[in-house]
Amino acid sequence: MYQVQLESQWRPVYATIEAPVARRTPCILKVDNLESYGEVVLPREGAPCPHGGQVVPFVRLATPEDGRRRERHRALEAEAFAACREQARLAKLPLRLVKVQAAFDESKLLFFYTAESKVDFRELVRALAHRFRTRIEMRQIGVRDEARLRGGYGHCGQPLCCARHLRQFAPVTIRMAKDQGLSLNPAKISGLCGRLMCCLRYEAPQRKQDAAPAPASAPDAGGR
Repeated sequence: MYQVQLESQWRPVYATIEAPVARRTPCILKVDNLESYGEVVLPREGAPCPHGGQVVPFVRLATPEDGRRRERHRALEAEAFAACREQARLAKLPLRLVKVQAAFDESKLLFFYTAESKVDFRELVRALAHRFRTRIEMRQIGVRDEARLRGGYGHCGQPLCCARHLRQFAPVTIRMAKDQGLSLNPAKISGLCGRLMCCLRYEAPQRKQDAAPAPASAPDAGGR
């Protein structure tokens, strides 16, 4: 089992590679039915996948041509990002573009965006499809997903939990911060997404258990 860092996402994934490979070896994996370009960052020969880790199929080791293709994709993604943002500005569409990802097989371009309300982007899609001659997919995401895609570091100095290991978002409440005796200053208990930090949930069950009163002891029958 090897840990692989994909360029298409911040959180690493895991794949079974039969032949021994060194760190920084580029490879091709299949994620969500699409081939993705990545790089081996941590060999874990014989070790099980960590709890919550995503295991994906290994396709092959990358070739020099795969590397050149990925370089072309990076340039295409940057061009598509600028073009989409400009087209959205001209059309006065109320959306915030987050990221553009080119499918490794060059079958489509995915545009990730946030918006406060529903956006009619049909004209935008037509303009982008005409310019880039490929299928265009617009995918609306929430602010937490935006933080996951952008990545970054939390107050603790560690990479964001959502980008590093969380597979799904669980509800987080202000009561969790109160039960842990934390400052209720929004700047101190909010993540980069502006929502309550996901890590507030980690210690909530244990803190609640620690604060619970001890059960009353039964009377000593021998003392009567």
